[in-house]
Amino acid sequence: MRLPRRQFLGFSTVLFGTSLLEALARPLSRWTRPLALDTAAVPNADKGIPVTYVDVAKEAGLTVPNVWGGVEHKKYIVETKGSGIAFFDYDHDGWLDVYLTNGLRLNEKWPVGQEPRSHLFKNNRDGTFADVTEKSGLGQVGWQTGVSVGDYDNDGWDDLFCGFWGHNALFHNNGDGTFTDVSKKAGVHNERVRWTSGSTWLDYDRDGWLDLFVANFLEFDIKKVPPAGAQKSTCMWKGVSVLCGPRGLPSGSNILYHNNGDGTFTDVTEKAGILKPGPRNSISTVSYDFDNDGWPDIYVAVDSEASLMFHNNHDGTFTDVGLMSGTAVNDEGREQAGMGIGVADYDADGWFDIFKTNFTDDTCDLFHNDGDGGFSDVTFSSGVGVNNNYVGWGCGFVDYDNDGWPDIIQVNGHVYPEVEQWFPDANFKQKRVVYHNEGNGKFLDVSAQMGSGIAERYSSRGAAFGDFDNDGGIDVLVLNMNDPPSLLRNIGGNKNNWIKIKLIGTHCNRTAVGARVRVLTGKHAQMDEVHTGGSVMSQSDLRLHFGVGQAKTIDLIEVKWPTTWKKEKFADVEVNQILTIKEGAGIIKGDKIQS
Repeated sequence: MRLPRRQFLGFSTVLFGTSLLEALARPLSRWTRPLALDTAAVPNADKGIPVTYVDVAKEAGLTVPNVWGGVEHKKYIVETKGSGIAFFDYDHDGWLDVYLTNGLRLNEKWPVGQEPRSHLFKNNRDGTFADVTEKSGLGQVGWQTGVSVGDYDNDGWDDLFCGFWGHNALFHNNGDGTFTDVSKKAGVHNERVRWTSGSTWLDYDRDGWLDLFVANFLEFDIKKVPPAGAQKSTCMWKGVSVLCGPRGLPSGSNILYHNNGDGTFTDVTEKAGILKPGPRNSISTVSYDFDNDGWPDIYVAVDSEASLMFHNNHDGTFTDVGLMSGTAVNDEGREQAGMGIGVADYDADGWFDIFKTNFTDDTCDLFHNDGDGGFSDVTFSSGVGVNNNYVGWGCGFVDYDNDGWPDIIQVNGHVYPEVEQWFPDANFKQKRVVYHNEGNGKFLDVSAQMGSGIAERYSSRGAAFGDFDNDGGIDVLVLNMNDPPSLLRNIGGNKNNWIKIKLIGTHCNRTAVGARVRVLTGKHAQMDEVHTGGSVMSQSDLRLHFGVGQAKTIDLIEVKWPTTWKKEKFADVEVNQILTIKEGAGIIKGDKIQS
């Protein structure tokens, strides 16, 4: 019998800095429930929409192959983890551009100027992209792992933080299509070789400047680790000699940088309490206000160890409440190989829930936010526990059919290229998975109905979500290990309506990270927050997208800005628009899209 998570753990009275009795007795947050929420479906939502995904990467000009370690055989764990990818509008023209990370091969040299490198592609607004890497200055060579986007100096242009196995880089967006590496000047460079994975920007002290949380995976020295198959190696998986790690290798330590407001950062990791849980094999991270107290928290997906939930104590410090909140392990109390993170209020109850991908022979997790500081593992009762044969990586909550209920998309791929030789039923290259949100707390695996883009097989890693062609359907950008990327375009007869919202901060950070938006249609209330990072080491569109079914008008849009807590409300808003809302100035632009 599967015990409820909190019963299994002997639930403590410490929950997000609040006692259990206090949590149960406290009034509902003024942040989320000024109006009664109802989990009834969006009025007249068309549930029978034949949405499918097709890979248009080649036609779009995204043909640069990813290079990451050996193709047929991988000797070391650094060759298996891969990297992330980004959808972001670097030139603020209203169209999503693409940033592709890249890696190397061990003991292989390329002619000067022909090395694999990261790439920036500009959206041509006609379904194609132009490679502007050379002009941009972003063509980096090395094992680049992750990427996140945020305007750290509030100059109106979103900057790029890039994680590496090596030395991380902060690229300042100059506003003219070029970027400058300011890592050393800004104080985020470290002479130590570190293996950074994911990162997330957040304003943890609400001073109007974006701070930076950096997740680190392993302390990895290739000279001290035996290669896969070495005579002295004792690293095994299902009786087969494999590459070593992460178990048995030293875990990495995460970092928190405080933004000084002058273009520089201070490492406050120890002072902020980030080191107290000890080192972890951290992979992906994201920041949301999970307990609705108005302060951003941090969740970290950890490989082969307990995941982390850092509660913001409102005084510049954090406390890891992963075990107490029920988000560190599964409902059997087992540590898992956490990879990717998706966050949404999937059941429209006013609290953010968490989806986490894991390794094969295990299910992914769906953690339901109970609103009292704790989460329940509803993986099996919700229906997302039907698959356990994938190595899950990038993921996200995506309302692909615009019915007002966020669905789940995850990409997959094994880490051992030889797995098919060892086990006939296993696959190195794996298809994608789509779970449709039924609107009643249940999800249905509809992957087989979702078209060739979901059925195609790759060993995928990073995934980013956004509407690259601005047609109202959410598309998916996927990094495929040692293959070109996939650009999965949302196509079909979708007749549901939607609204897309870009926020610009003035008193808060310019990227408006942490701003919360509620969209009300009838009695159905949805919410989301502007966030960075997440998925697997990737960056999705910073614009917030809400499907509204067959509603012709949005009754209310409410924006709550993170620094001041001030609300702005907009009533009777026409659907199928891309709105730009500026803090204090209201709706400054509305681009009407014909669906």
